[in-house]
Formats: sequence, structure tokens, C-alpha cells
Amino acid sequence: MRGRSTYKAAKAVAKAVEMHFAQHREAALLQGDEILAPLPRAGMIESVIDTAFWASLRREEGISPKISLAFLPPELAGQPLLFEKRLPLTSGMLTKLGPGVERAGIHLGVWYEKNELFVWGTTLEIQSYCFVLDVPEPGLLVIKHRRADRFGKFANVAVLKGDQIKIVDEQSSSLPQCPTLLTSLLGFTDPASWNESVNVLVQLAVSMRAHGRGGTLLVVPKNGESWRESIVRPMQYAISPAFSGLANLMRQDEGERNRSLWQRSLRREIDNIAGLTAVDGAVIISDQFELLAFGAKITRPAGAMLVEQMVATEPVVGNSAVVVNPGQHGGTRHLSAAQFVHDQRDALALVASQDGRFTIFAWSPCENTVHAHRIDTLLL
Repeated sequence: MRGRSTYKAAKAVAKAVEMHFAQHREAALLQGDEILAPLPRAGMIESVIDTAFWASLRREEGISPKISLAFLPPELAGQPLLFEKRLPLTSGMLTKLGPGVERAGIHLGVWYEKNELFVWGTTLEIQSYCFVLDVPEPGLLVIKHRRADRFGKFANVAVLKGDQIKIVDEQSSSLPQCPTLLTSLLGFTDPASWNESVNVLVQLAVSMRAHGRGGTLLVVPKNGESWRESIVRPMQYAISPAFSGLANLMRQDEGERNRSLWQRSLRREIDNIAGLTAVDGAVIISDQFELLAFGAKITRPAGAMLVEQMVATEPVVGNSAVVVNPGQHGGTRHLSAAQFVHDQRDALALVASQDGRFTIFAWSPCENTVHAHRIDTLLL
């Protein structure tokens, strides 16, 4: 294996990442799951992170590489694309390969022999709990793994940006009144914590963040009408009857949901709704995923109190809850979302900022206030 890493964050996070994978692999084995990726050791984790970090700062024809590295041998990668000669794992090599493997779902396979790491090819298929390192932009690395049921977004373990390290705090999901969306994002490793309804909200959040324009999504009760008091009327882009493309997919028999055609249709409907959040104003959907309106303007109902404070948290190790004024947490989107949830306490507001920040606003009965859960660390 190469000498000591020169990227300090790589060494600082390696042991914690090894422990994460070891604990979850052990739990999965106890549950009878035998199809698991090999356990990455701290030294190898450190080397992979170090190499990928320096590769992210290089450019090929003026473009920074966007790559995903998966730590597993080719015999465990389904039908891999194998290089005739394996390539040494170096920052220069990753930069050269970057343009050909930047599409989502393509992973460069990394393995070792006699403690020397190498790239053996590419794969579209990886096993549960496979150590994956994504490089979405220069200096930004995301350590993650596939969930046990192999569908939906990967579970994030840690995010490294320059010298900043954020390790996901899985215990945050045990907070009182924690929104089920956040609980699911934190509990990706536990299949029992996952259901299709929450999966859809997770995918909507990912798609909202991906378009990069910022936006707001309001989730309101299907059989309630009080939310209309918090929306300026008439709504310019009200939908009548409610659009049920996504809702109809979710009503299909569970046996259909494992088919690739259904999953492609689901992603198309999710992107359809998430794309509308780029329009000025909020998208409104029911908790049964019917599209009710987009471009909606949030207002404070007559006689309602102005929201003056809320609790803000981020599910990373070392973070603690703080009480802040909503205006200090973000821009007008965040302030209006906090006001909406303050007035419509059975609703949920998802807010994406143009800079990538993503926040879930939910009413917390135990704290008797709006709780802002910042989750962009989980969505990368």
C-alpha cells in the first residue's frame, strides 16, 4: 500500500468508517444476510480517500472529475467491465478515467493484492454494505453504501469537504418526534425502517436538490383543507383535478414494484414533480402523493402569530440543537416554510437552497415549536 496520506482528513476519518462498516456487516450477518461486500480496513479506506481527494483537485481538459469508487473484487460485481490490465490507484489515473465514468450508477472497481490497491474495471452492480466513495465536485467526498434492500438512495456515512469532516449521527433518528423522512435517511441500513411512502419523499428530496435552483415542497393531509389558509389565493398554478401519476404508481400491487419498468416510471414521476419546485413558489402535494399546485405563495393566516424562533439540528456527530430565528437559518424560502409549518402543524415542508443546503421543517409537539432538520449531508 502507498505511504502515509497527505490529506489529513483521510487519516482522521478512516477508523470511524471501518467501525461503521464492521458494525453494520455484523448486524446484517446476524439477520441472515450473506450477500455482503468485503469489510474495508482503515488503512485502505485512508488510501482510497487520499487518492480520490487529490484527484478531485485535478482537471482533465479543463473539467474536474466526477467519479464513484467501489471497494470490492470483480467476482462480486455481477457482470463487470474488466480492464485487460489492472491500473494502479493514483490520482492521475482517476483523473484520466473520470470523463468516461461520471454518469450516475457507474462505479470504478477498486481492490488490492499484497496491500497494493488497483482499479480493475467498472461495475453497475455492487453488494450491500459495499464501501463507496463518491467525488461529486472538487474537494468534496461522500462515503456511503447501498442499503440492504438495494433500492433507493445510498446511505451516507460521512462527508468530507476540504478539512471539514461530518460523520453522520445515526442516533439522531431516535430523537422524539423525529420526522419519518429523516428517520429513514438515517436508518438506511435497517430494512425495517424503510417503507415505500418514505422512499418517495427521499427520492423527491434528492431530485429537488439535484436541479440546483432551490425550491419548496409542502406535504399536506389528503383529507384536510386548512392548509389553504396559509396560501395566497387564487393560486396561479392550481391543479384540478389533482394530478395522480405518482399516486397511481404507489397504489399498484407490491409485487409490481420490484420490476425495472415500475421503478423507471417512479423516477420519471418523481423528477416531474421535483422539477416544478424550480418554479418560483411552492409545490404542494398530498400525503398520498397527489399534485395539488405549484408556484404557490405562502402567507400567514389572519390572526396567526409570527414564527419568531425554532429549533435547528443537523444529524452529524458533535452537532447540538440550537434555538434560532427562522430568518437567521436561511432566506425567504426557509422563513416562509417555518411559518407554514408553524400554522399547519400536520404538514411537512422540504426546502432546497441553490447552494445545496436542504432542510426539513416539521412541528415538534414535545418542543412545542418548529424543528428544522438540515439534511443535505444525507442527500449528497
